This record gives sequence, C-alpha cells and structure tokens, in this order.
Amino acid sequence: MTKLTFNDIKFGVHPIGMGIHGELKINDYTLSVIAGPGFYSTFNSDAFDPQIHNVDDFSSFEIAVFNDDGYVTRKFFDDDHDNDVRGWLTRDEINDLIDRLYTADLINLVSNN
Repeated sequence: MTKLTFNDIKFGVHPIGMGIHGELKINDYTLSVIAGPGFYSTFNSDAFDPQIHNVDDFSSFEIAVFNDDGYVTRKFFDDDHDNDVRGWLTRDEINDLIDRLYTADLINLVSNN
C-alpha cells in the first residue's frame, strides 16, 4: 500500500466560498485541511484576496482530524492544546501527522491485545 501525503489531497473551494478545503481518509480517520481568510493559515503574499483558491498560494494550513466519534485531533499531538483544530501547520508537519494517522490503528491494535 502506498502512503498518501499532503500532495494527494484534492483541494476545492471551501463551502463558505472563500479559501480552500480538502480531505484525506486514512484508516478510520479523516484529515480535513483548510486555508483562507478567517482560518488558521498563512498566505504566501501580503496581498489579501478572499478568492484565492489555489493550494500553492498558502504556506500553512488549519487541520482537524475526526472519526465516527467526532473530533480526535488532540489524540495526535503531545501537548496541552485544547482545541479540536490545529492552525498554521506546514506541509511537512501535515505529512508527519499523516504518518501518525497510519500508525495510530497499529498502536491501538497492539495495546489492546
């Protein structure tokens, strides 16, 4: 099985009409990645354009992880962050998170046996 990366996320216009949104399904988890005005993300330029819909126009992104039980974002970070979303993650940080999503079910399987 080939592991997915940030580059495999198919982005489209966010449902509010501004910014971008994409998701990856990995095992029992869904990773949601968004960027744009009002989100915890960074534009690559100083020019504010609410109609930016190209992933290359952003250098950081807001993410959330959820499954059938709801948001589980906190499960994948070792800190006291108490929000269901994480902001300003780079592509590399999102790829690290994707790796943790792949191994999460293996860790749970081993610890439950």
